Amino acid sequence: MERIWLKNYPPGVPHDIDPDQYSSLTDLLETAFREHGNSPFSVCMDRWMSYKELDELSKALGAWLQDKGLAPGSRVAIMLPNLPQFAVTMAAILRAGYTCVNVNPLYTARELQHQLKDSGATTIVILENFASTLQDVIEHTSIQHMVVASIGDLLGPWYGRWMTFAVRHLAKMVPEFELPLAGGRTVTPFKKAIAQGRHLSLKPVPQTLDDTAFLQYTGGTTGLSKGAVLTHRNIVAAILQAEGWFTPALASIGDLRKVNSIAALPLYHIFALTLCLLAIRQGSHLTLVPNPRDFGKFIDVLKQRPFHMLPGVNTLFNALMQHPMFKTIDFSSLRLTQAGGMAASEGTAKHWQAATGSAMIEGWGMSETCAIGTNNPVTQTHFSGNIGLPLPSIDIAIKDDAGQTLPVGSSGEICIRGPNVMTGYYQQPEENAKTFTADGFMRTGDVGIMDHEGFTRIVDRKKDMIIVSGFNVFPSELENVISTCPGVVECAVVGIADTMQGETIKVFVVRNDPLLTEEAVSRFCHDNLTGYKRPKYIEFRDELPKSNVGKILRRELRSNK
Repeated sequence: MERIWLKNYPPGVPHDIDPDQYSSLTDLLETAFREHGNSPFSVCMDRWMSYKELDELSKALGAWLQDKGLAPGSRVAIMLPNLPQFAVTMAAILRAGYTCVNVNPLYTARELQHQLKDSGATTIVILENFASTLQDVIEHTSIQHMVVASIGDLLGPWYGRWMTFAVRHLAKMVPEFELPLAGGRTVTPFKKAIAQGRHLSLKPVPQTLDDTAFLQYTGGTTGLSKGAVLTHRNIVAAILQAEGWFTPALASIGDLRKVNSIAALPLYHIFALTLCLLAIRQGSHLTLVPNPRDFGKFIDVLKQRPFHMLPGVNTLFNALMQHPMFKTIDFSSLRLTQAGGMAASEGTAKHWQAATGSAMIEGWGMSETCAIGTNNPVTQTHFSGNIGLPLPSIDIAIKDDAGQTLPVGSSGEICIRGPNVMTGYYQQPEENAKTFTADGFMRTGDVGIMDHEGFTRIVDRKKDMIIVSGFNVFPSELENVISTCPGVVECAVVGIADTMQGETIKVFVVRNDPLLTEEAVSRFCHDNLTGYKRPKYIEFRDELPKSNVGKILRRELRSNK
């Protein structure tokens, strides 16, 4: 196919990338550790970690994991926020020859149980703050080994000990838990696993670009999340694609090891994860923000030192601008404001540029594409309202339902093909058959139009997916859960426009118990759904609109909401 978008690439951006320059993602990590050893990798709560420390700590934890006798390719879950322990654990898992399964730390027991069961994870590294949730479900999973981290483990001997004490006993953010040891299960503190691993040797494991690196879970159209199988090739390709695209924005800095990227988005999310790995490839450093919802402290972090890359979602930029201390931030070093995860609004973009002098550059991608797909040129000086051009080595086609490519200017489903696109969903052959076209494109569910310059604009969503602050929410999952609430006969979930979150969730409920209240439904959702999946609005109805075959018509509910 003709790649009409290449003529609009900024100077210096390659048309294609070559993942084969590495034998695996692990090879990329090992190379980075050798080349950048003495450079800083991250800073968190004013405590720095160098690439040498990341190398040594991940090597020790990797050796400890191997000593547990895990089979090659075993799935190891990571249930950690943006702390230094995340990168150490991720690198350890990959270097030991295993597969990373990223888990949202705020998952409810129901959500955690499904992901652990579906992935077949046998080991988990978890922050103690969330261990009580694991306790509730562990008997229904294959977990045998549990590594329990404390917030201060890698924050220095004195400050770290104080932070752990404060979180446990002053803030009382660690619910009581007792992880069961029946059936040979083990529980090991994170620091103890590191200490034991230092006396072991990390054994080299043969890996190829076609081996699985991550199972990245995303919303499921059937009501259950699915694991996108991301290979070493997929991840390496996404890193190189991002690097090639961002080059013009960072060129003025010169030495990329001086680049400071703000990691406020959660590292378990594919957007932040890919940018974390890009930092490792370049030898630049990350400023880790464990709780970006505390905007006062977040702004304090931004004021501490110059920063060059600020990735975020529309809601994050909005919330920052509304804080009274926002105007005290120095944005003179900012080279790239990268928006993704959800649609960026023109109003937010204009206010951001006026306040910071930095144009908001919008991109589009999915967990299934390692967050990479299309992006506006980073040389852009204004907000475009479209999702930009395909990145290097990526083909975008607009197709009809039969899989035929439509002419430029036609509206159809956005389909993507490239080395960053997943191999499929884990153990979902029927879903995979529907997801890929005969010529190897992945259907995205977004409806768009590509113009004669190669820029694509999203005009609709083919799926019923709702995007809340950058997180995908599938109505079927929520409906499956809410339908089990006592007193609910049936329900339907839709997304409605929201200036802060992009979209928010509304549920329409038919009840057979007149005493059932909105408060009761809300409380049930709170107990069974993680925060971004909880409905903001609940409306009772006598009946729901349906087709002649009995299918609930969400589109009518959306139009009459």
